[in-house]
Amino acid sequence: MRTHHDGTVPLARTTWAAAEPLHALVYFAPEVRTASEAAGLRGFWRGYFALRAAPLGPVGPQVVTALFYNFAPSMVARAVPEVWQRMTPDGALAARLAGVDGALRALVGEDVARHPAVGEAAPLARALVEAAPVGGRPLGAAVAGLPWPAEPHLVLWQAVTALRELRGDGHNAALLGEGIDGCAAHVLFAAVGGSARSLTQPNRGWTDDDWDARVADLTARGLVARDGHATEQGRRTRAAVEAATDRVALDPATVLGPAGAARLLALLTDLSGRVVQAGVVPVPNPMGAPWPPP
Repeated sequence: MRTHHDGTVPLARTTWAAAEPLHALVYFAPEVRTASEAAGLRGFWRGYFALRAAPLGPVGPQVVTALFYNFAPSMVARAVPEVWQRMTPDGALAARLAGVDGALRALVGEDVARHPAVGEAAPLARALVEAAPVGGRPLGAAVAGLPWPAEPHLVLWQAVTALRELRGDGHNAALLGEGIDGCAAHVLFAAVGGSARSLTQPNRGWTDDDWDARVADLTARGLVARDGHATEQGRRTRAAVEAATDRVALDPATVLGPAGAARLLALLTDLSGRVVQAGVVPVPNPMGAPWPPP
C-alpha cells in the first residue's frame, strides 16, 4: 500500500476505506434488495446497476461501462438499458434511500436519525461533498448534485456515496493514464495481493479469455511475472495509480481541519464497524477496500 514518506497513509484514502462498508449497504443489505424488488426490479445485478447508475438518469450501457470502468461491457449490457423499462431513475433513487433507511434502522436502531454519531458525522460528511471539486468526475458529480434527504442518517449515507464515487472517478482516470483497462486493473490488483481472481472475475463479468489476455499483456509489459505475481515494476505502477488517486481526491483536513477530519474518520470507522461486525457487508468483497481502514 502506497504511503507518504513519513509512513502514513493519506487521509483521503483512509477516510474512503472507513466509509466504504457504510456505502456498501446499498449492495448487500437485505432491506435494499427488498425495496428494489418492491419497486419492480428482481435480481441482484439488475438492482446493482439501476440503483448505482440512477443519479445519471436513464443512460445506456456505454455510459455505465465507461463510468463503472471495471465491469465487462457484456455484463453491463445484460442489465442496461433494460432496467429503465422496469424502473425509472427517480424510482431507483427512492428505492435505494428506502432500503438504506431500513438497513440503518436495523443496524443502529429505529431512532437512528437521532443517534449522536450519525448526527455528528452527517454535517461533516456533507460539508466535504459540498466543497469537493467535481470537474472531470461525472459519476461523483451526479451523486453530489442530488437533493439532500431530510434525515441525518440518509444525508450521511448519500454523502459517503458521493465521496466514494468522486474518488472512483479519479481512480479510473489514474488507471487510464497508466494504460490499464478495467479487466487489467483487476489482474494487477490480484497480482499485488489484492482481491483474488476467484472473487473478482465472476463478479465483474470478465471471461477466462479476457483475463488471460490481460495477464499476457501485463506480462509483456513487465508488470506481472510468469508466476502471476507482480514484478517490482508492476508494484510501482500500481502504487503510482494509488498515489495519483490520492492526489486528486479531496483531503478532508483541508475542509474540516485536522480535528474535524479525525473526528469524522473515527465516527465512520465506528459506524462501518457495525456493518462489518453484523456480517451485512462481506469482507473481503469484490470492491477491494481494506478493512479495517489503514
